[in-house]
Amino acid sequence: MNSKDLVKLGIVTDAAMAAGMAVVAELAAQGKRAKDMRLILENCVRTPDRFLLDGVVGKLARALSEATFVPRDKPAPWRQWGEEIEDSAKEQMRHAVKLPISVAGALMPDAHVGYGLPIGGVLATENAVIPYAVGVDIACRMRLTVMDLPVSLLDHDRGLRQLTKAIETETRFGVGAEFKDKRTHSVMDEDWSVTPLTHELKNKAWKQLGTSGSGNHFVEFGVFTLEAPELGLQAGKYLALLSHSGSRGAGARICDCYSKRAKALHPDLPKELQNLSWLPMDSADGQEYWAAMNLMGNYASANHACIHQAITNHLAAESLAVVENHHNFAWKEIHQGREVIVHRKGATPAGVGVLGVIPGSMASPAYVVRGLGNAESLDSCSHGAGRVMSRKKANDTLNWKEAMNLLAKQHVTLISASLDEVPFVYKNIENVMKAQEDLVVTIGKFDPRLVKMAPSGERPED
Repeated sequence: MNSKDLVKLGIVTDAAMAAGMAVVAELAAQGKRAKDMRLILENCVRTPDRFLLDGVVGKLARALSEATFVPRDKPAPWRQWGEEIEDSAKEQMRHAVKLPISVAGALMPDAHVGYGLPIGGVLATENAVIPYAVGVDIACRMRLTVMDLPVSLLDHDRGLRQLTKAIETETRFGVGAEFKDKRTHSVMDEDWSVTPLTHELKNKAWKQLGTSGSGNHFVEFGVFTLEAPELGLQAGKYLALLSHSGSRGAGARICDCYSKRAKALHPDLPKELQNLSWLPMDSADGQEYWAAMNLMGNYASANHACIHQAITNHLAAESLAVVENHHNFAWKEIHQGREVIVHRKGATPAGVGVLGVIPGSMASPAYVVRGLGNAESLDSCSHGAGRVMSRKKANDTLNWKEAMNLLAKQHVTLISASLDEVPFVYKNIENVMKAQEDLVVTIGKFDPRLVKMAPSGERPED
C-alpha cells in the first residue's frame, strides 16, 4: 500500500499520513497482505477511539483523533434537590452535562465535591461508561440485617461487650485489612478471568472478603424502629446490624486502571472534564470495565453478606429481614424512552418500590426507604447525609472531647473511629430527608448505638 491508498481511506493530514505509512511498514513486516492491511486501516479510520492504545495502529488512531473538544450544543437537563450544596459541586454537575455523551443529570441533597462527578451526582450517558462517575470504591453499598436478639442488649455493659466482641472478631478494618483464613462465598467461584486485571486481583480480593476498609466505612448495631408492618415484620423496635463498605482494594485498582485508559482516549478534554473521561460501551475497554464493575458489585454484596452472616452466627442469632443497595455503580436503564447508562456516584437507586438504606452519621439515624420513581432524579435519591467539612479541616479544627460528649448524649458507644468521621462533619440527615420527600418514603429508622470504624491514622479509601 502507498500514500494514494491511504488518502482513499481518509488518511489525509501530514501527521496521519506519516503514522499511516509507519503502520503499513509494521504490518508488512508482520507478513500482512494488502487486503488485511486495508481492513485494519479502515477500522482504525472508522472508529479511531477504539484503537488509541493499540500497539500497532495507536499512533495513527491518535493522529486521526486529534481534535478540539466539542461539548453538546446545549447542556443536558439536570435538577438539584436540597439547598445545602456547595457551589463547587454544582459546578461539577454543570460541567458533566456538557459532555457529548450526556443525556440527563441530577444532584442529590447530600452532594459534595468528588473526582469528576460530584458525590451525590447522577448522570445518564449514551453508549458510554465513565469510571470516575462510578467512583474509586466500586459498588460501595449498605446492608441492614434485622435480628431476633433483644434490643435490651444495647442497654447494659454485658450486652455491649458481647456485641463488640462479635464485630471485632468477625470483620477487619483498615487499608489492606484481610483475613489469614479466607472467608467462603460463592462469589469466589464466579469467572474472575473476565478481564486480565480481575484475574490478577482474585487472590487479594479473597483475602479481603468480609473486611470493612477505612474512611467512612462502618459496622454498627442499633435500634431499628418499624412504624408499620413492612419487610415481613410487625411494627415495633428491633435490634439490627448496619454496615457500609464496598469492593475494597480490588475495586480501587480497577477504577485506577480503567480511568487511565479512558483519559488516554480523550486527551482533548479540558482540565475540568478530564476525570469524566469515558469508555465507549462497544469498545474492548468499555466491555472489560463493565464486566469488572459488575463482578465488583457481586463481590461487594458478598463482602457484606460474609460480615453479617459471621456476626449473626457468632451471636447464635437469626436474621429476620435484610435490606441492601449499591450507591457507587452504573446501570443500564430506560429513561426518556431509550437505554442509557445511569451512573450513581454516592446516590441510591430509588425506582418505584425499590428499597434502600440512607445513613446519617454515627450519632444520627439511618433511614430505610422505598423509592417513588421520580423521573427527574433518574429514579435516584441520596446515599447519606453528605459531608460539610473536608477531612483535613476536621482534623485541624475538631476535638474528641466535644465529639464524645455528643455521642454520650445520643447513647452511642464508639469502639473506634477517626476524628474526620465524627458527626460534626456531616449535614443534618433530617434536612436531607426533607429535601427528597418526592424521591422516597421512609418505612423505618435505625438509631446507632454501638459503632466501629477504622481507627485514627488510617488513610481513607472512600
